[in-house]
Amino acid sequence: MITKSTIYQRTEYPRPQFQRQSWINLNGTWKFSFDDENIGEKGDWHYQPAFSKEIQVPFTYETEASGIGEETFHPNVWYQRTFDIPKEEVGKRALLRFQASDYLTKVWVNGTYIGEHAGGNAAFSFDISHAIDQTKANELVVKVEDSNSCYQPRGKQRWKDENFGCWYVQNTGIWQTVWLEFLHSESIEYVKITPKIDTHSVAFNYKLHGTMIDNSRLETIISFKGKKVKQLSFLPDRNDMQMEVDLLSEIHEWKVMHWSPSNPNLYDVTFRLYVNDELVDEVESYFGMRKVSIKDGQVLLNNSPIYQKLLLDQGYWPDTMLTPPSDEAMIEDIEKTIAMGFNGVRKHQKIEDDRFLYWCDVKGLLVWSEMAATYEYSDEAIENFTKEWLEIVTQKYNHPSIITWVPFNESWGVPNIATDKKQQAFTESIYYLTKSIDHERPV
Repeated sequence: MITKSTIYQRTEYPRPQFQRQSWINLNGTWKFSFDDENIGEKGDWHYQPAFSKEIQVPFTYETEASGIGEETFHPNVWYQRTFDIPKEEVGKRALLRFQASDYLTKVWVNGTYIGEHAGGNAAFSFDISHAIDQTKANELVVKVEDSNSCYQPRGKQRWKDENFGCWYVQNTGIWQTVWLEFLHSESIEYVKITPKIDTHSVAFNYKLHGTMIDNSRLETIISFKGKKVKQLSFLPDRNDMQMEVDLLSEIHEWKVMHWSPSNPNLYDVTFRLYVNDELVDEVESYFGMRKVSIKDGQVLLNNSPIYQKLLLDQGYWPDTMLTPPSDEAMIEDIEKTIAMGFNGVRKHQKIEDDRFLYWCDVKGLLVWSEMAATYEYSDEAIENFTKEWLEIVTQKYNHPSIITWVPFNESWGVPNIATDKKQQAFTESIYYLTKSIDHERPV
């Protein structure tokens, strides 16, 4: 029978800004249970799960697409499914990745406790290699704890039983793609990409995993629409390295292709890591050559004034709430925004799906990326907010479509900012911390 829970299937690669071939999508049907009395851990549910419900991941139980569609708040929810390790991936590290889960996520594999992550908006991962069985089905159990606390970043999620004002149904549990990725012991962990149009160059900050031996080699190949632009190769003698590349080439009469809403040009880049001349990791990525600056009270894109005509975009969907239902739905949303004459969106109180940002990069839609607010001020709120915001800025940094960081909306979470020196200091510290990671974008 076709239902809303079978119509919506998120099968796309979840992180197109940093893409590999060796992965498994764990979205789909999982076993599921509420745990309102919080007895699951003491009752060893992670060892012997017997969950009576089913849920369609990555949609939260509050949504119709999940197959449950219950809006009542439940503070503890459990998930269970099995997975096999493909033969070609045996012997590699296995990383379990969550694009987002709200709020405190705890993970067990084959009864072994793996770890936990607090936060509802940032991506996170666990190395589960030590807990998996390469020869048979592995059992994955996830518990997610949520609350009505106003000390946790919650954005437009209500903290009362009913909707009020402009606050809507809460978003509990896994709400973006869950997936497995398989890596060698030496791998490329992250690359921060910074375009520098004034010098026609791009800077790469590489972060590598494992022990780099003398016979290691890191290769970077930059291309534009299938034409190779630059290629460099060097010995990675440490795990954190930097390299800047001059992009001037004969691919175009202007030598360098800039990114803008009218011409969203993207360079492709391939990163390859070799050990003893064996290819051990390959990552496909991309970047846009664009610069954001402010001069004489005007926002400049690529050193020219740009008029921003933005929608205040809530990012909610009828049957899936905060989770975009499909690639097609995101593309339609973006294309209709552009067709109506807008050149950007302010994603209000929501950190958006990486695939939405990818399509903004491709289509040329500007994005103001705004953090979900807390609604009370305390030491706990400061810690929760700061940790997750810094994760987000790092994770979303490479998207050329993001031209502004918005950590705060009005005085949400800092209600006495006009007079309270501590709250003023907090917001200023977030500004400077953001600038320490990204000195270019306005905050």
